[in-house]
Amino acid sequence: MSTDLAPGKALRGPMNGVDTPALFATIDAVRGNPEIAKFRFRAKNRWVSGTHNRSVIRGFYGAGQEDASRTEDFVYDADHPAILVGSGNGPTPVEFLLHALAACLTSGLANIAAARGVRLTEVESTVEGDIDLLGILGLSDQVRNGYQGIRVSFSISGDAPEEVLRGLVEQSRARSAVYDVLVNGVPVEIDVATR
Repeated sequence: MSTDLAPGKALRGPMNGVDTPALFATIDAVRGNPEIAKFRFRAKNRWVSGTHNRSVIRGFYGAGQEDASRTEDFVYDADHPAILVGSGNGPTPVEFLLHALAACLTSGLANIAAARGVRLTEVESTVEGDIDLLGILGLSDQVRNGYQGIRVSFSISGDAPEEVLRGLVEQSRARSAVYDVLVNGVPVEIDVATR
């Protein structure tokens, strides 16, 4: 068993809304057959008007097959606020990135706490990122287009000492896919078809 999710007193049933027996069964299944660990997620996006666009997420490939467990689409609108020549029909794409980081860290935290037998009573986070428009607007080659820095602040309480709760957040950071993509980068290929 990995030290990341060292089993605690929670192995008999759900904790923090996490089905811990299923979590450990998943870990054991992947350990026995590493090929099922390969997943491919996807989102389809369509321009609506101006800076407004809409993404639809549903299917994905995982555990050796196309998944059909989701019966409805998840639909997300993105736009810019009026001050950035949008119509405010949704969060900006860079705000979705902040949401993705917060959500990934929080989900991981809940799983790790449950696996270690720590009952959580509250978890909140605030994620902030700083962007200088000089880069995006092409007014400076010295300013990057994306975030110049991101800060995450957690408030957490549960039935464990402070150092254990802080350790849960740290372990979640160490295993977060979104955090990894942000700090280590990932190759992105863009293909274009014209009509």
